[in-house]
Amino acid sequence: MVRAYILVQTEVGKAADVAKQIAAISGVTQAEDVTGPYDVIVRAEAENVDELGRLVAGGIQSVDGITRTLTCPVVYI
Repeated sequence: MVRAYILVQTEVGKAADVAKQIAAISGVTQAEDVTGPYDVIVRAEAENVDELGRLVAGGIQSVDGITRTLTCPVVYI
């Protein structure tokens, strides 16, 4: 199982709507709008890195109002 945080920047005024749409995507365990340099922080899970990539590129990034994402896989040290 691969887990990751996806940091999302949105168009002005779209954070709450983007977070709500992302939260409904399969594989997303949490999506919350926040303040700071990013507008939404997403927690997601996938079976492997390739599936995580498809989730981000095919699911999350297709949500209207997103301008940029940064995917941060969780590591266990």
